[in-house]
Amino acid sequence: MKQAVEQIPERKLNSVKELVDLIKSRNTILIASIKNLPASQFQEISKKLRGKAVVKVPKKNLIFRALDESGNKEAEKVKEQIDDSVAILFSNLDSYELASELLKSKTASKAKPGQEAPFDIEVEAGPTDLVPGPAISELGALGIQIQIDKGKINIKAPKVIAKAGSKISQGAADIMAKLDIKPFSVGFIPLSGFDTKTGKLYLEIRIDREGITNELSISAGKALSFAMEIGYVCSETVKLMLQKAGSQEKKLIRVITGEPEEVVETQVEEIKEEPKKEEKAESSAEGLGALFG
Repeated sequence: MKQAVEQIPERKLNSVKELVDLIKSRNTILIASIKNLPASQFQEISKKLRGKAVVKVPKKNLIFRALDESGNKEAEKVKEQIDDSVAILFSNLDSYELASELLKSKTASKAKPGQEAPFDIEVEAGPTDLVPGPAISELGALGIQIQIDKGKINIKAPKVIAKAGSKISQGAADIMAKLDIKPFSVGFIPLSGFDTKTGKLYLEIRIDREGITNELSISAGKALSFAMEIGYVCSETVKLMLQKAGSQEKKLIRVITGEPEEVVETQVEEIKEEPKKEEKAESSAEGLGALFG
């Protein structure tokens, strides 16, 4: 008796074919976490990435089958990186360029009770759109000083309502929502990337823009100092070299002409003034001697 062959729905076959085509035609496969990302923000970020990446959230069995059918044996490395709550992005940007685009696409998000504050969250002083009512007691419970002006609540002094690293209380979360304070940013979190052309797998992708900028600034300063020391001429050093040459020219002129430095001139004037004071004192003493014999 022949065993019945399970028919694969045409919809799934088309999904696998689309994934295979993307694996073959794109340079990069990026795995990104979308855990706890609201559907509305997922759609918003996907729109921002149009023209840069194709975003897919396929079932595991479909993407695994597509990787097997792609003919790229190295692509099987990607299987180990695929977990629940991930999106798979296909792009011609390299992994780090695409990861950088994901960070740019993050959007601000409201706080929820129990979340850990990423930094000191402060309610700033100034007017609000809140009207007197329950908000008065809610603000007071957090130690926020207020005053009523023209039917609206004003914050008299800034107040930190959640310390960095502490759990956000229900009251603090409610006030942040009412004041439209969004201390969190949500988006796709890059986890790993795969280069389909070279077969390289990049794990734990992290982009630290501020750190990299600081490092570049320090390195640029050191490079400029070294370039000046060895006399390397370029657009960055030529202006400094001309300034240095001008300063040295002035010093050389002083040496040739015997003109003293400005500081020396001041000292000489002070020395010249001192004998005059002494002479005046001596003449005064002589005068007194004549009076008293």
